[in-house]
Parts: sequence; C-alpha cells; structure tokens
Amino acid sequence: MSEWLVLTLAMAVVCAVVVLVTTLRHRRVGDDDDPSETPDVIEYMTMMIGVVYAIVLGLAIAGVWEARNAAEDHVRAEAQALHEIAERVRVYPADVRDRIRADVDAYVGHVTTTEWKAMADGELTDEGARLIDRVRHTVTDYEPADEFEAQAYQPLMDQVTAADQARGARADSTEATMPAVVWFGLITGGLVTLGMVFALQIRRTAREMVLAGLFSALIAFLLFLIWDFDAPYSRGVATTAEPFLELFPHLKR
Repeated sequence: MSEWLVLTLAMAVVCAVVVLVTTLRHRRVGDDDDPSETPDVIEYMTMMIGVVYAIVLGLAIAGVWEARNAAEDHVRAEAQALHEIAERVRVYPADVRDRIRADVDAYVGHVTTTEWKAMADGELTDEGARLIDRVRHTVTDYEPADEFEAQAYQPLMDQVTAADQARGARADSTEATMPAVVWFGLITGGLVTLGMVFALQIRRTAREMVLAGLFSALIAFLLFLIWDFDAPYSRGVATTAEPFLELFPHLKR
C-alpha cells in the first residue's frame, strides 16, 4: 500500500473520530449546558498545551530533516570520492588504471542496486564491504614507477579513506533517528492536544466541526511527515542513489 494512501486514510480516520466523538458528546449534553461558561483556566491550559506541542513537533521535524540532509551529504561525499579515484588513476599504466576503475564500477554498481535495497532494512551488505576493500587493496598494492605517479598515490589514498568514511556514515544513517520514547511523547502529546479541544466544549456547528477536523488532520500529517523522514533511505521522501548515477552514468540501468 502506498505511504501517501496510508497518510490519506490516517487523516480521514482521525477526522472521522473527532467528528464522531464530538457528535456523541453533543448528544449527551443537557439542554441547560452553556459552552460560553468554559473556565478561563481551561482555555489557558489548551493554549499552553498547543504551544508546547507545536514546539516539540517543530523540533522533531527539524531533527529528522537535518538527519535526512546529512544522509544525502554522506551519499554525495562517497560518490564524489569514488569518482575522484576513477579520474586520478589516469596517470597510472593502462592495466592498473583499468583494474582500479573496474573495481570502483563493481562497487558502485553493487551499491546502487543490491545494497540500496538492503538499506531499507537498516543494514549494509557484506559484499559491499568486500568490494570497497578490494578498491583499497588495488590502490595500495600498486607501487608507483616514477615521481609523477608517486605524487598521485597519496591523494588517491586520501580519496579511498574518504569513500570508506562516507560509507561508514551512510551505514549509521540507515537507522531511525527518533527514539521510541520520543514517539511515545509525540503520540501522547497529540492525543492530549486533541483531547483539550473537547474540553473547550465545542458545539456541533459546521464551522467548529470543520476546524476540529482540519486541526486533527494537520497533527496526523505532521506525525506522518516525521515518520517518513525518520528513515532517510527507505520511505516515501527517501534519499536516492542519484549522486552515484550522475558521476557514473555508464552504470545506469
């Protein structure tokens, strides 16, 4: 099922629940009930709870958005380092150059296909680790034949190190960034915030019902947004392998 379909259904269900609870509550209220007599303290508490929850939601969205941007930076850094390796080996003999480029292509091809799918489960593949090690060994095992090749050797090693570090950072970014206790707070806070709407004794007028429904749908949407961004490589608005494919266009499937 599409994640956006799930979002639409969740928002519709939340709105329906709010409307249903409001309707049932209105039927149980006596004729002598006066909504204008809501104590000022309840209005103040509702306002403060809404402000605090809005701040918490904003911080949560900022946190998962920053984590997603960091995940994109890791992918871009890894792809750029591998591209630099493939370009800088042009000073090496043809057989060595072709072997290093072939190893880089094999690693990139594995990352953009098999490993990218495995990252949806929060892990990298052993084959990817083996292929990046092969790139490192192929680069380090070659002994420069002259001063010109020797000058290119250390920068190549630096790029290998940069690619390996970016791979490690990419592995760390596959996990969800929001702890379970934070999710408990977000969901509980949302329920409390919606509950305070009923504490204000809203009536069953069209205007109040629409506003209550839109407010509940907004909270559902923001929670979905946090959940979607929480896994940078596996959900709807996910980080893609496009940086690899842009720098290695011959590997596009």
